[in-house]
Formats: sequence, C-alpha cells, structure tokens
Amino acid sequence: MTFKAQWYRDKFVKKRGKGFCGYPVATVAFYGPDDSRATKVSVGIVAHEGADADPVERWFCQSTDARTDPEVTEAIIRFIDHHGAKSVAAVDRNIGCPHEEGIDYPDGEKCTQCSFWADRDRWSGEIMQ
Repeated sequence: MTFKAQWYRDKFVKKRGKGFCGYPVATVAFYGPDDSRATKVSVGIVAHEGADADPVERWFCQSTDARTDPEVTEAIIRFIDHHGAKSVAAVDRNIGCPHEEGIDYPDGEKCTQCSFWADRDRWSGEIMQ
C-alpha cells in the first residue's frame, strides 16, 4: 500500500473511531453480493437530527473490495471533508446486497442476483427463520 493510500485509510479509521462529535454526520455503508467482498459503498451526509441523508454518493468496485480500495477510500474522505461532516458512522462489514429495491428489482421482493442475502438479517448476518 502506498503512503498516500495508507494516509487516507488511517484518516478514515480515525474519523470513524471518534464517535459522535456533532452534525453533520457522514453515514458509510458497504454492500456486496455476499459477506466476503464489498462491491459498493454508499456515503450520505445527515445535516441534523431527523434529516434524511442528502447528498448521497455511491462508488462501485468490480475487481477490488470497496472497503480496502485506495481510490475509493480517498474519494470517501474527500466527500466527507467537502461536506464538513463532524461525525462518521460506519461499520467494516457488508450490510446487504449492492442492488437497490425498486430500482434493480421490484419493491417487496428479494434480489435474484444475490441469494446470499435472501434470508439473512443485514445487521447481524444471521440467517432468519
């Protein structure tokens, strides 16, 4: 890993580890077809309590893992800094399928491309009964 890539990675880890420091808050979510590789990351800026995330930016990785891709990490940090986020809320793992309900597949249905998530709780990763 280059010095620049490590610097951005360390900066992201530090921002995420600080906890709540006020608004605006950047929310960072990783998605993938299973739990082994993130192919999408979505970052939203929440301006104040009760607000929806706006703006929201998404990055996609076809051949690398979005959680460790240096270009994606740099883009995330630049987006967070550009919007003046004081706090960063993120987890290191995938929290679901990279496809969007109502866009990539019909509302209320399961993604036909990501069977791994079909019967799995996105937060715990456990299979639901």
